[in-house]
Amino acid sequence: MNSSLYNATVIGKIMVTPDLMILRIDSDEPRKEFEAGQHTLLGLYGFEQRSPNSEPESHPAAPDSLIQRPYSIASSTAETRQLEFYIQQVKSGQLTSRLFNLNTGDRVFVGKKISGRFRLDETPDGSDIVMVATGTGIAPYISFLRSHIIERPESKMVVIQGAAHRWDLGYYSELTFLEKSFANFFYVPTLTDADDRWDGYRSLIEELLQQDILQNEYNITPDPERTHFFVTGKPDMVAHVSEWLHDFGYSRNSLEEPGELYVEEF
Repeated sequence: MNSSLYNATVIGKIMVTPDLMILRIDSDEPRKEFEAGQHTLLGLYGFEQRSPNSEPESHPAAPDSLIQRPYSIASSTAETRQLEFYIQQVKSGQLTSRLFNLNTGDRVFVGKKISGRFRLDETPDGSDIVMVATGTGIAPYISFLRSHIIERPESKMVVIQGAAHRWDLGYYSELTFLEKSFANFFYVPTLTDADDRWDGYRSLIEELLQQDILQNEYNITPDPERTHFFVTGKPDMVAHVSEWLHDFGYSRNSLEEPGELYVEEF
């Protein structure tokens, strides 16, 4: 089968859980400079094998079709050739079940264009930044922090990450390390189905926010003039947090109407 469109090689694969992985690829040619928070396409042909723990495809892919989907880049913007992605397997899906079957040395397609408006560089210098995520929505924030945390010592930066279990918290070690290393960075993981060994927060993200955790614990005010919010993840969480912020006067950022609330849903 023809795989001539493949233009990158897998150089790393970390299985966080059986259905969550960090995938690192090395593109044959470097990409143009990009901004933290942007995304690009990954692709594989339909003839590629699917992962052993996948399920029958809900819509079988044609063997000769190149299946492509956008994924947020977790890498620093200094990396324009070796790119990192945080991916969740959709067991009955077309692409992720094939991506999960990749191993080091395998070939894959990566888009030549990097785009998206979920970007930290659009926030004013000195503003506090609150980054809210569930699932693989944490990926763009890893790029934010790897690229800019040193450059923004005057900004308080908070990551609030929600998950069911401790093992679902991708990048937990890196985020914990950053919190210990930078006085202006705070990491707030919260679990909805924690075991007895978990001594952190145990609630939904929106419940934490409604309990004024930002104001009481980190002296951060939900004020559009002072604090910008990024929210990405499950639609229900995104909707609830957006509604909560609307009461503080936040407006959603768009190409037509710049705002202080940046949203991506998946």
